[in-house]
Amino acid sequence: MLDNYSRNINYLRLSITDRCNLRCFYCLPRQGWVKLPAREILSYEEMLRLSRVAVQVGIRKIRVTGGEPLVRRGVAPFLEQLHRIRGLEKICLTTNGVLLAEMAADLYRIGLRHINVSLDTLKPERYVEITGSDQLAVVLAGLEKAAALGFHPIKINFVVLRGINEDEVVDFALFSRENPFQVRFIEFMPTVSREKWSSHFLPMSVVRQRLKVLGEPQPVARIATAGPAQIVRLPNYRGELGFIQAVSEHHCPSCNRLRLTADGRLRPCLFQAQEVDLKGPLRWGAGDEELGLIFRKAVALKGLGHRFASPATPLDCRPMVSIGG
Repeated sequence: MLDNYSRNINYLRLSITDRCNLRCFYCLPRQGWVKLPAREILSYEEMLRLSRVAVQVGIRKIRVTGGEPLVRRGVAPFLEQLHRIRGLEKICLTTNGVLLAEMAADLYRIGLRHINVSLDTLKPERYVEITGSDQLAVVLAGLEKAAALGFHPIKINFVVLRGINEDEVVDFALFSRENPFQVRFIEFMPTVSREKWSSHFLPMSVVRQRLKVLGEPQPVARIATAGPAQIVRLPNYRGELGFIQAVSEHHCPSCNRLRLTADGRLRPCLFQAQEVDLKGPLRWGAGDEELGLIFRKAVALKGLGHRFASPATPLDCRPMVSIGG
């Protein structure tokens, strides 16, 4: 699907739940957040139908997200059905890794190969500070299990937080030297109060500068359904490094994504409040053609850029756990 700026929108991020077993401060408010009622969350059958319609109108890649997708019962059979959709070229899963070790074998058996694991520190006490839970050892065991089974690519999403984990930038890069992981450094986006965001935001230019001690990176070719990361490889590294600078040098001109929330709303942009209702028409009996037109409407609403780096721009966004990231 081409949008108004000739971008090919071929990537859908599909949130299957707003529940999570961690409480990362930039994603899930530790106070004042209300879970969606179960009846408001799309069933797997509804998600599969919408996924088929999405493929009919041009989506070629679906990333399953949450919340934490692995906490929803029946996720493996759902992913197995998703793999059977004709025309869908790539299926990925983003997880915090807490349940990965116990579920990795089932996920691999049903055909999943591409996983992203959110991990913002390699220090146990700091992991508790960021997530509210002492699960680092379990997550690292999950990464080891996934690598041993043959998952590829395995991407690690590291949100760089000034004053919290910025001292681990080099450590995370070295993690990809010894392991076949793609470590992706992500700028902290304004998912919290503007004051907290400003105090912890670190531009990607600083991260790149700190990594110069490791050698000269070589760029890796980008594929058509790829997300926003700029990928490089360092000499003699088993893995790769990625950089996502959504604030300081936003990737909006090449954005190829839509987001479908767990309660059935299409978001053309992560940081614009505009949403298009799919659940209502779906449950009222809309046909595939009508649902396809709603996908096209959402594509037509995609703007060319965001303005959330400006202090004058108010935050206008549901919590990340309610959107799907």
